[in-house]
Amino acid sequence: MSVHVHVRHTDGLAVTEDGELMETTRCQCGATWTSTFRVEEGDPEG
Repeated sequence: MSVHVHVRHTDGLAVTEDGELMETTRCQCGATWTSTFRVEEGDPEG
């Protein structure tokens, strides 16, 4: 019996209408995940 370990590869990045960063990741087995990140307002760093 083998053990499957999900290896997440970035599938895409987007910005929602609310200004949040949305990241989609995918495993070669077909599983997908979507994470959203709220961006703090203010001046960009750099």
